[in-house]
Amino acid sequence: VDPSKVFAAVAHEMVQCLDVESAGLFRYEAAGWSFVAVSDPAPERWPSAGDGRTLEGDSILARVLRTGRAARMDSYENVAGSTAALARQLGVRGTVGVPVVVDGRLWGGAYVASMVPEPLPPDTEARIGDFADLVSTAIANAATRAELRVSRDSLGVLAEQQAALRRVATLVARGARPSEVYSVVAEEIVRCLDVDTSGVWRYASDNGITLLAGHSRAGTQYLPEGEHLTTEGDNLGAMVLSSGRATRHHSIENATGMAISRIRQLGVREGVAAPITVEGRIWGLAIAATTRSEPMPPDSEERIGDFADLVATAIANAATRAELIASRARIVTAADNTRRRLERDLHDGAQQRLVSLGLQVRLAETKMPTEFSVVKDQLSEVVGGINGVLTELQEISRGIHPAILSEGGLGPALKTLARRSPVPVVLDVAIERRLLESTEVGAYYVVAEALTNVAKHAGASTVDVGARIRDDKLCLLIRDDGIGGADPAKGSGLIGLIDRVEALGGRMRIDSPLAVGTTLHINIPLKQGYS
Repeated sequence: VDPSKVFAAVAHEMVQCLDVESAGLFRYEAAGWSFVAVSDPAPERWPSAGDGRTLEGDSILARVLRTGRAARMDSYENVAGSTAALARQLGVRGTVGVPVVVDGRLWGGAYVASMVPEPLPPDTEARIGDFADLVSTAIANAATRAELRVSRDSLGVLAEQQAALRRVATLVARGARPSEVYSVVAEEIVRCLDVDTSGVWRYASDNGITLLAGHSRAGTQYLPEGEHLTTEGDNLGAMVLSSGRATRHHSIENATGMAISRIRQLGVREGVAAPITVEGRIWGLAIAATTRSEPMPPDSEERIGDFADLVATAIANAATRAELIASRARIVTAADNTRRRLERDLHDGAQQRLVSLGLQVRLAETKMPTEFSVVKDQLSEVVGGINGVLTELQEISRGIHPAILSEGGLGPALKTLARRSPVPVVLDVAIERRLLESTEVGAYYVVAEALTNVAKHAGASTVDVGARIRDDKLCLLIRDDGIGGADPAKGSGLIGLIDRVEALGGRMRIDSPLAVGTTLHINIPLKQGYS
């Protein structure tokens, strides 16, 4: 139980067991001593618990403190000091006191007091000592429990911090948008650091700061997202930018500047912040603030720094991913432009020359006299050969870059693909407008390559192809009833599809259970909308 209950019980039991008028416990303090517990038939006569006294003069309390052993006084007559004067005031004639030692240190003592002239029995010291030992044990146990509770609380805080960091790290690893990471970090900081408000801020070109995401405890408020504050004066934004390290603003009561004035309106009394450093440059800062008067924990800077590091990682990852997507897009665009140029060169060059040559040979055939029938037959065969080559070039040209895609858009181009597919295609296209050229070209070749894969590997009897616009995305569905078991990790043709889709900033999900078939779910962001 709580030590105070033990103190009261000990004082009461000493009165009962030693048959004395009064007993109690006292504790030594820097300026003297104070009562901890008193048991007396008239407790109102005694000072209340916590009431302190000095130790000048002679008394059992002074003797116990001086010797560290039990002490006895059979009379307080003619004894100097405030403690002796209190004893005479209460009618105390004789006292016995013993030390209470906790962890090798003199904590205080236990005493019994008699109101009769006869001295207390000679075994009183030993009997009180047994009670004093129990008091020592109770105090030591309470200290141990307190330490254990603090340790348990610290472990709980650490576990909560680690769980929060794992949640944020999982978002970062999944490639979540930085804005989503900002919001989650602000929320987790409030929860883990037990503060009232938090925010993720970015430095602007004028060295001011702009709020990207903020969070506040229920019943409190924070600044609106997008608010811009200057950093002149004494504030966390200026302190972090100047030092490049996590820092703390202990009190904003006397601080100056626009940011401080704005924050003061929210009742904030203290804040900590850590820099968000991306590629060696301070990009922004994470802030935690409290409206309470008690100071924030001493490890707050370190703890908020862990969240700031994850924000920096998310930003760096997003930049790397954007660079990768842009690089892929440039490669795909260059390849598509090459295809288009080859198709145009074939159409305007080789095909036109073959058509012209075929017409010339056919003209020569018609002008050939009848007696040269053998030559006429040979010329006819040449014309047929030219037409055959022309047909093959037209097929090659359509494979390189179909003219219908440029002329009619994605819908008609997909219909052409469906007609040419060796596996029957059930087409469901709900696209009524032209899309960006890069999106149309990418989607066309994704479907074309998927149909080629089905024909070569799936053993399917039919293919469903769907295309529609949903939530600013081009959504493609390609589903066959073949053997399934497609796995990009095994080096299948799906890798090229994934690369092309991701080059457009999209995602492709593959479902391919064995003996059921393969389904491709493809989402390509429209980015700039329709063309």
